[in-house]
Amino acid sequence: MVLRKLPGVSASGMGLRLSQKFVFLLFLSGLVTLCFGALFFLPDSVRLKRIFLSKNESPAVTVGSDNELSKKVPVEQEHQRTGLKGVEANVKPKVSRKPSVTHGARTVERSVGSRAQDEWSPARAHEQPARDERVTSAALNAQHGTTFSHETFKKCLLKPALGKDQGNPSDSETLKRREKVKEMMKFAWDNYKSYAWGKNELRPLTKNGHIGNMFGGLRGASIVDSLDTLYIMGLMEEYEEAKEWVQNSLDLNSNGEASLFEVNIRYVGGLLSAFYLTGAEIFKQKVLELGEKLLPAFNTPTGIPRGVINLGSGTSWSWGWASAGSSILAEFGTLHLEFVHLSQLSGNPVFTEKVMNIRKLLNKMEKPHGLYPNFLSPVSGNWVQHHVSIGGLGDSFYEYLIKSFLMSDKTDEEAKKMYYSAMEAIETNLVQKSPGGLTYVAEWRGGILDHKMGHLACFSGGMIGIGAEDGPEGQKQHYLDLAAEITHTCHESYSRSATKLGPEAFRFDGGAEATATRLSDRYYILRPEVIESYMYMWRLTHDPKYREWGWEAVEALEQHCRVDAGFSGIRDVYASTVSHDNMQQSFFLSETLKYLYLLFSDDDLLSLEDWVFNTEAHPLPVIRQTCLQEHSTKPDDGQTRLE
Repeated sequence: MVLRKLPGVSASGMGLRLSQKFVFLLFLSGLVTLCFGALFFLPDSVRLKRIFLSKNESPAVTVGSDNELSKKVPVEQEHQRTGLKGVEANVKPKVSRKPSVTHGARTVERSVGSRAQDEWSPARAHEQPARDERVTSAALNAQHGTTFSHETFKKCLLKPALGKDQGNPSDSETLKRREKVKEMMKFAWDNYKSYAWGKNELRPLTKNGHIGNMFGGLRGASIVDSLDTLYIMGLMEEYEEAKEWVQNSLDLNSNGEASLFEVNIRYVGGLLSAFYLTGAEIFKQKVLELGEKLLPAFNTPTGIPRGVINLGSGTSWSWGWASAGSSILAEFGTLHLEFVHLSQLSGNPVFTEKVMNIRKLLNKMEKPHGLYPNFLSPVSGNWVQHHVSIGGLGDSFYEYLIKSFLMSDKTDEEAKKMYYSAMEAIETNLVQKSPGGLTYVAEWRGGILDHKMGHLACFSGGMIGIGAEDGPEGQKQHYLDLAAEITHTCHESYSRSATKLGPEAFRFDGGAEATATRLSDRYYILRPEVIESYMYMWRLTHDPKYREWGWEAVEALEQHCRVDAGFSGIRDVYASTVSHDNMQQSFFLSETLKYLYLLFSDDDLLSLEDWVFNTEAHPLPVIRQTCLQEHSTKPDDGQTRLE
């Protein structure tokens, strides 16, 4: 290189200036490298993703509460269920801590609850998907050399799925009530179709659709949630509309952040149920494709899945509001039924292996007083907080234990043992009797009882009832009595309000008896849990009071929740003049109306001998493995048909 001499500048002076520039540039490049490298040592919530997102991708401020995280949905805004199926309504926002959600749980519906779903964003993004698990659904059966035969499956049912006469009751009064519930379903569906078709839920006051964020870009939650309800009720034109939408418009190639729990109980559960009831191959194809997209959530040091997953990239993270990046008991514990059926349909054992690994870890862990806390670290495998609840955050974990046993044709002894051990601990530590004689299940916070029961916990009457038959010797009547007492308490929470609908949570302290003492607990969002227990208790006892209580709920829904364009939740069940929240939840179609319809039907419509209901009320069949093997057919014989 030749240095050309510039006018007025000596060669030595020019060399010195160039040397200084070189040193400065070297220093600057080192500083930039150091700064960018330091970013990777900062907490996950402020990593590069957060810094370089474009404006329309940047995370929104979230709100929430470390306490009272049961499946609560603010009355002013959207909801979602996880079991699971919450945050307090009307809470002032805090920065960077907020759940999004609905059952479920029982859903972040059941179990978590949501506040302003349109605004939530995850706090952490972690695991990259294991590519070897993300195989295409088309390759599954070929890879594992199995073919599921729907015709063989039907041979292993003890009774026709829809009963001898579609479950028509023999007495005219009950039939009239059942027809009323069917009319309510058609009304809710027709308005959803008119004003929110393809969206996730209907806003009946403003007559438009709601999408929300909790399904990761998936659409049509109300359609998928309604498939089996429409079919069971004989609304075949509406069912065909729903099936056509699934075939032509349900796009699973989304790239958004989804609640693992909510997608599983609503979409996976809904598609599985629709397939088993109808044999339509499109539902099987869709559910296996979707199931594969959920597998990367399990790629953690312990195999406990994180609560949120990007369905496109497979990255997963924990809810920003969950203590120390923990996973939620009612979320990772509410996968077993669906994942076992995914293995059953696909022949791929990986789905069952994932949920059995969860159970294996839980069995090894120490439980405080035999109880299962609601928060568990997916990294260390340790409990994070000693908060125990049979309501939001915990509920459907216990439900899935007893239902796993029943769904296995009572061969899953491990699930049975875990359930009855948990029930013993719950009875010893949580079940209480109020001064007025009402039995309730309190919450447990590090050894201190909180004398409150959430609406979500009211499913437990039905759960304890269906588990009575197979409990310890001589305990059947005890469990049936306990189930009846809890169901009675939940009915009291309805009958003590001005609307005859129950609040989100009710208390038993300070002189309160099954009533909400906080303004933030007074709302009702069309939840099903109380009616769910009525249905189970009717099937188990045939005590006519359960049908009467169900009819009271129908009348209250008609009077206070029915509006011009659908059904809406209400903000205060104690107010004589109601204020609506402008949301027709998808679980109202999937659960509330389905359980009412079954309550007024004969027992052979979805017989409990053949079917278990997931926490979103999607019926899944009992797996009679011996029968299926005895009736096994050649791969090309009796395969399900494409419709």
